Amino acid sequence: MLFVTLLGMNQLNSGGLCRVRWAAGFAGPSGAASVHAAEQPALANRSATAAGEEESAAAAREIDARRLRHPPYKALPSIAKPTDFLLLSCSPPPSPTERRMSGERCVGRPLFGGAVSSTFPVRFQEVFVDPARDESLIFELLDLKGEVEDGGSALWFLRDIANEQEAGDSLVVEHSGTIELGGLRFGDAPAVAGTAVGQLAISKGRQSREAQNIVRLYLANIRLKNAATDVVITVYEPLLINPLSESARAVAAGPAVPAEQAGCLPMSEIFKLAVMNFNVHDWNLFNGST
Repeated sequence: MLFVTLLGMNQLNSGGLCRVRWAAGFAGPSGAASVHAAEQPALANRSATAAGEEESAAAAREIDARRLRHPPYKALPSIAKPTDFLLLSCSPPPSPTERRMSGERCVGRPLFGGAVSSTFPVRFQEVFVDPARDESLIFELLDLKGEVEDGGSALWFLRDIANEQEAGDSLVVEHSGTIELGGLRFGDAPAVAGTAVGQLAISKGRQSREAQNIVRLYLANIRLKNAATDVVITVYEPLLINPLSESARAVAAGPAVPAEQAGCLPMSEIFKLAVMNFNVHDWNLFNGST
């Protein structure tokens, strides 16, 4: 089952490139459950010392209301280091009628195939995570990196991610090439995405290098020059889970179970499927960015 995590873009100091990073879940590194665990004893103590059944009942109602407002979502696992990103909290989302908050344009977006929806600022991007396998698929819309040559843009982004994850010295490039997109066309010619694949050792969360996992990173770069946008699609596939890594809590330490053995589509095929079927249905998305 795929879960979606929404990330925000930050401007980096070098070259003004927008870049988002992994999120461990909706409520931060420790997970929302730990927040509720801290809040509930305070509420319980308050009700225990209160005089009379009426005050106790009021405290109980407050706890129930808090649970409704802030459901204890379990933090989703991630692989890469969560730096330079914003997490969505479990606070109530803006109502569908709210379209501007603090100067930001907010829009309604379908989630999980349209079965549910929510409203949030347009600067947030999406990450799809399989917590059972610690695999993920990320779609990013970044400011066009004009000084980077088209032929080497995918490798440039791959190395950029590795360096920002403090894994540049461990990166081993396995492949680079191109993939033709089936639905997106520029004039009479189909769009082409540059691709790069590499292995690297990265720590999860704020963990040290001693807890690094070995992952394979698939990356595609689609250059939408008419929209001054670099589309970057990345797929993370864990190969070896360190027993000291937080990932070992959800995925057994050691070599990852092959996708075929688990009855899943391999991440290499998911990567090709996601890239080849990428399309733009509303170009106003790029003009409406804040």
